[in-house]
Amino acid sequence: MNPVLVEDLHYAFGDHVAVDGVDLALAPGEVFGLLGPNGAGKTTTLRVITTLLPAPPGTVRVEGLDVVRSRRRVRRLLGYVPQQLSADGSLTGRENVALFARLFDVPRRERAEAVDSVLDAMGLAESADRTASTYSGGMVRRLELAQALVSAPRVLVLDEPTVGLDPVARSGVWDRIHEVRRANGMTVLVTTHAMEEAELHCDRVALMHRGRLRAEGTPAELTAAIGGEATLEDVFRHHTGDTLEPSGGMRDVRAARRTARRVG
Repeated sequence: MNPVLVEDLHYAFGDHVAVDGVDLALAPGEVFGLLGPNGAGKTTTLRVITTLLPAPPGTVRVEGLDVVRSRRRVRRLLGYVPQQLSADGSLTGRENVALFARLFDVPRRERAEAVDSVLDAMGLAESADRTASTYSGGMVRRLELAQALVSAPRVLVLDEPTVGLDPVARSGVWDRIHEVRRANGMTVLVTTHAMEEAELHCDRVALMHRGRLRAEGTPAELTAAIGGEATLEDVFRHHTGDTLEPSGGMRDVRAARRTARRVG
């Protein structure tokens, strides 16, 4: 069974078609990257998968459950880190994660242990009782991962998880993602327009442009098909005739960076 299955997904905001016939089938335990510039339709696709936007019945399934008919059950299977930072700077790291443990119905008798476990896994045990406003940007992102992981999700969904972070912080976030995935077999779906990150960290990728998927495969397969010393950026240009300059949605990225500076 595919942890995430999307079939012929269409989504429009008025006259603007954001997603135009997308098909995705994730394999258990893999890191799958949905790649493309801002405005390509990646975030809209994620929001349908995570039940934050409505979808036609039968179009999207998570662990075999329809996201429309089984909305509440699907949410309990998911961990989600949005592009814009969501940690509350006035709460401690521990309080932020404990709040998510309650929201995701982690049994009361298990909450304290679950909170401590994910804070330790994210390297935040020593800073857990500091307010999040004292955290660096990388620490805030790891805190948000702890929030998403406290309910032991089967699928972790990450929307531009390292936007606005420096290279060291980006590496630290990815190290934590891989550690947790190896420990519990969790499937990871990530969006990014950073092709070099996808080449390093994703098992398979799909290139998305103007609402459609243009190519799919392992990074090695896609670059080998172009030949020479091609990168995923070269692959993207080959299939779209376009660059990775954002076609929209930069407001979200700038907002995320402003929030990171304010919180971190």
